[in-house]
Amino acid sequence: MRRFLTTLTVLTLAAATTACSDGGGGGSSGNTPGVTDTEILVGTHMPLTGPAAAGYSKIAPATKAYFDFVNAAGGVHGRKITYKIMDDTYNPATTQQVVRELVLQDKVFAILNGLGTPTHTGVLDFLKTNRVPDLFVASGSRSWNQPDKYPGTFGFNVDYTVEGKILASHVKQTQAGKKVCFLGQDDDFGRDSLAGIEKVLGPVAAKQSYVTSNPNVGPQMGALKQAGCQVVMLATVPGFTALSLGTAAKIGFKPQFVVTQVGADLTTLSKQLGAAAPLTEGLISDNYLPLSNDDANPWIQLFKKVNTQYNGGAEFDNNIVYGMAVAYLFVQSLQAAGKDLTRDGIVAAVEKGGFQGPGLAPLRFSADNHSGYGGMQLSRVQGGKQTYFGTVLETDDGDGPVQPYTAAPAVPPQNGIPAAP
Repeated sequence: MRRFLTTLTVLTLAAATTACSDGGGGGSSGNTPGVTDTEILVGTHMPLTGPAAAGYSKIAPATKAYFDFVNAAGGVHGRKITYKIMDDTYNPATTQQVVRELVLQDKVFAILNGLGTPTHTGVLDFLKTNRVPDLFVASGSRSWNQPDKYPGTFGFNVDYTVEGKILASHVKQTQAGKKVCFLGQDDDFGRDSLAGIEKVLGPVAAKQSYVTSNPNVGPQMGALKQAGCQVVMLATVPGFTALSLGTAAKIGFKPQFVVTQVGADLTTLSKQLGAAAPLTEGLISDNYLPLSNDDANPWIQLFKKVNTQYNGGAEFDNNIVYGMAVAYLFVQSLQAAGKDLTRDGIVAAVEKGGFQGPGLAPLRFSADNHSGYGGMQLSRVQGGKQTYFGTVLETDDGDGPVQPYTAAPAVPPQNGIPAAP
């Protein structure tokens, strides 16, 4: 019995030592998954195909292109960034499968910019259990801003409730007395957006929802027309924004459309609508990054250069701007985490904050706030071009006011590669 207990103690200590060295990578970069002296391996899940692929399939290749640009200049602290992109088709079951593969088989250092509210929600607990940094999720769900529950998860997009309040404040000022209605995705994306809208406007006159597995919004548009809606606010991915505009036109329904940023990229919508692209005229939306058609903006100049050299000259749109902005922030985070790169170290570096990048509004990262960007500027499609108007606005996801944000925007470094904050 004594020999058995001694053996059991040795085995238990060995298992504990193995778990500590292999799991979190909290000690040094030498035992951190996905990190060698020459490489940092990160992964993502993206809808390269499926109902959300329109526009979104361009994000991860743009992120990779910026990493290739950085790698060509020597990488970060002597390490090149390898980005493994997995297609999850915007299907939550597939997301779980590919994320498990990235973590357990490929042993990535972190998951970066995994896209989608319904998809990414299903991997939060898995990533937490495996102590994998979950950085800059491509969604504005408030779920990512739970530092006590998910200490390694950080958002990137303005959260949908903040955005809903900003869009609704514009509607309140410019569409007073009109019947305002809502169509949104049947998940936290739609629900969080509606929560922000109703904080400012009160209950909408009518509301409808859709699921991405059913590419038909005829009944929803018909119901909103029947309800006499004069303004329709959409929390839709690009394919369903285009469906909504096209379906409304077919039934002679002509409200003012006000669309969340995630579904309002004009290049993507025009491609989806084809000959019906003029239906986008007058579309109101918002954004927190420079618009892809602003050739005078130094960030657009940098990203276009990278796009030409490392992304095969892909058609340049806001999705590419987004993907490169994510990459810029990740590189800046790696710089801040230092040469001895660990998973705990990258989380601490992001929480420390102080990041400056292409965003029009502030990044709010701290130990108590993992939400990402905190404000937006309104945009309008006019004469076939999407342009900003007004000032940058910021607010919270509670009852705080919507108010101007007046800090001057940052400019990119001369070589296009960020240093630590």
